Amino acid sequence: MQYGLFSVSDVTRDPVSGVTPTEHERVKALVTIAEKAEDIGLDVFAVGEHHNPPFISSSPTTLLANIAGRTKRILLSTSTTLITTNDPVRIAEEYAMLQHVADGRMDLMLGRGNTAPVYPWFGKDIAESLPMALENYNLLHRLWTEDRVDWSGQYRTPLRGFTSTPRPLDGVPPFVWHGSIRTPEIAEQAAYYGDGFFANNIFWPKGHYQRLIRFYRQRFAHYGHGTEAQAIVGLGGQFFMRRNSQDAVREFRPYFDNAPVYGHGPTMEEFTSQTPLTVGSPQQVIDSTLEFREAFGDYQRQLFLIDHAGLPLKIVLEQLDLLGEILPTLRAETAARQAPGTPEGPTHASLVAAKYGDGPVPEFRPSANRGDNVTGGSPYIGERSSIDLDAEQA
Repeated sequence: MQYGLFSVSDVTRDPVSGVTPTEHERVKALVTIAEKAEDIGLDVFAVGEHHNPPFISSSPTTLLANIAGRTKRILLSTSTTLITTNDPVRIAEEYAMLQHVADGRMDLMLGRGNTAPVYPWFGKDIAESLPMALENYNLLHRLWTEDRVDWSGQYRTPLRGFTSTPRPLDGVPPFVWHGSIRTPEIAEQAAYYGDGFFANNIFWPKGHYQRLIRFYRQRFAHYGHGTEAQAIVGLGGQFFMRRNSQDAVREFRPYFDNAPVYGHGPTMEEFTSQTPLTVGSPQQVIDSTLEFREAFGDYQRQLFLIDHAGLPLKIVLEQLDLLGEILPTLRAETAARQAPGTPEGPTHASLVAAKYGDGPVPEFRPSANRGDNVTGGSPYIGERSSIDLDAEQA
C-alpha cells in the first residue's frame, strides 16, 4: 500500500487567527509539507492543478520538479492534472520531462476539472468536457507509446509525423491514474487502458464510490488486464487528530465550520458520520482508515488531505508528526489484512521490470534533426523504437 498526501493548494483565511497567507507563503509551505512527508516515511505527495483564486498550483510540474530536487525517495504525483483544458501534447512533453528530472519517481492523475469559468479561459466548453477528456487521453497515450504520431480529432489541430520529446524515461510512460467522483465513463476509460482509478471519496457517502469502484474492477477484468482484485485502485481521505479526541474536535471545529468547500452546511458530526473525514485520536484515524478496505476491497494507494481549510503550516506539520507515528501500524495492519496476491502500487521500477524483465533497458538518442518526422523510420538511433519493442512483446 502506498500512503501519501494530496493538496488542493487553496489559500484560505485561518478562521482562528484571522490571517490569510500570501501566495508566496503558501507555495513555500507546499514544498515544506512535501519534504516533511518524505521525512515521516510517506510514499506519495500529490498536488492539484487550478487556474483560479483561491488556489495557487497553476503549474504542478514546476512545483514538483522543485520538490524532486529536494527529496530522494518520495513519489511525486498530481491531484489532478486537467486533461480537458490542457493540450495533451503539452502534458506529454511536460510530464515526460518531469519523469526524467525526478529519475522516474513520479506519476500523474488525470481529471476533467469542475470549475466552469476556467474552460472558456482556455478556449474550451465545459459541456464538451467528457468527450474532450476521452479524446485527449487517447492522444496522450499514443504520444507516449508511439515514436511518430499521425492523428486528427475534434478538439485540437491534427498532427502528422509528430514526436513528443523527451521520450518517456526508459521507454516506459508515467503511470496514469484517472480521477473521478461521479463519472462511469472515466472509470471505463481507466479500465480500458489498464490504468489506475482514483476515487476521491472525501465528500459523499461510501455507497456512491462503491458502485464506481465495482464498475471499474469489472471492466478492468473485462478488458483482460487481470482479475477484478488486481485492478489498481486509489482512495482519498482526510483527518484531523490530536492525542485526545476531544481536543481534536474542539480545535478543528472552527476550521470545518468555515471551510470553503463544506463549511456552513452539515455539522461536523453529520459529515464525519457519512464521509471518510475522521476527527479524533490516532487510534480512531487508524480504525477508520482500515475500514476503507472493508468497503472497497484491497487497494493500492491511500492519499490524505490535510493542508486545507486555513490550517496554518505549524498545525499541518504537527498532523504529519502524528501520522508518522501511526504509519507503521497502518502498514502492518494493512499488510496483515490484504488478500494474497494483491498487487503493489505501481512505480517506475516495477513498470520497467514488467516491460523488460531481465532484458536490457533501451536508451533513446535522437537522430539528426530533419526539421520534420514525416519521412523515414524511427526518429531515434542506436536502439529500436518504443513502438517496435511494444510490437515484439504483443
